Amino acid sequence: MTKIAIIGGGIVGATAAFYLVQTKDNQVTVFDEPHGQATRAAAGIISPWLSKRRNQKWYRLANAGTQLYPQLVIDAQLDQRAYHEVGTLITRKTDVKLDELWQLAQARLQSAPQMKNIVRWSPQKINAELPFFKPDIFAGGVFVTGGARVDGKQLVNQLLRHANVQLVKQHAQIKRQQTQILVNQQPFDQIIIAGGARAPELVQQLGFNLLVRPQKGQLIELADNDLAITGNMPVVMPEGERDIIPVGKHQLMIGATHENDQGFDLTASTQVINDLLKSGQSVITGLTESMITNVRVGTRAYTDDFAPFFGQLPALKNVWIASGLGSSGLTTGPIIAKLMAQSINGENVDLTPFTLPVTNYLSSIDRKA
Repeated sequence: MTKIAIIGGGIVGATAAFYLVQTKDNQVTVFDEPHGQATRAAAGIISPWLSKRRNQKWYRLANAGTQLYPQLVIDAQLDQRAYHEVGTLITRKTDVKLDELWQLAQARLQSAPQMKNIVRWSPQKINAELPFFKPDIFAGGVFVTGGARVDGKQLVNQLLRHANVQLVKQHAQIKRQQTQILVNQQPFDQIIIAGGARAPELVQQLGFNLLVRPQKGQLIELADNDLAITGNMPVVMPEGERDIIPVGKHQLMIGATHENDQGFDLTASTQVINDLLKSGQSVITGLTESMITNVRVGTRAYTDDFAPFFGQLPALKNVWIASGLGSSGLTTGPIIAKLMAQSINGENVDLTPFTLPVTNYLSSIDRKA
């Protein structure tokens, strides 16, 4: 039996636990401290195909993540609260920009059949399908039918429940003791560090400095009977504004922010809440402050190149790490977790198409390791 410790019960940790318990010889313990966790505060959009990011490794990873989700939904019996394929609408304010977006969508569709169909929506179509928007504020949009929305908290809760692993809700400490690596004084055969922005604290205990920084993210939840919204409406990525995520009858979310230099502060900011509301008001009719029902706040992990990384720590072949997922964590996290789980289970998996070496994100190494 292989004893495996996973430090972090967010998107990477929960998905890795799910895949690792599929092998009967694995005994998995998840050390989860959910306070401030980025995943549980996140509402994600699974639609990376029209991003203009030039990092090809990131795009391969994100594209592979979208391919994984439909099967993960079946295998883990995820319901629509966790993952719902409602489509995504990306809008533009001018015909020129809309033409450019349409051409990009057509090109990306060739290598991403999971996009399913792409449809060009006119202003009239947008107003007909999404009556809560102010009329004629967009030149149009590109609707991607394969896009989906994800609720991070629902997703990890359902994955962990289905995995039926040992869940330890406490802060994890990791240290070397001669040839062993201990987590909370217990020896394990394999360890996955999936602590997000807290990963540097853990890695430092093993003699490394990790180039990962925290980034605060906030989003607001709103509900009102006057909001003409259903849970089957697509997620909207309006040009120049925050994402709009319909989540149920008369309910939506707006966000999220990307706030640097806030450390691990989880205080909801009045200024940020007002900015998010103002962004929503610029495109939605009748939106008011009284409709805000909740504010979600979490801390993401970011790297200087804004790219996720994952793999083994050098000289510690039984210690794996994944961090730096940033705002695309709900898209890239599950595929990262699956690739690491496959590697731990002895499969020959090539990670190089998807990530730079972990050593690229270490500022110094304990050469005695």
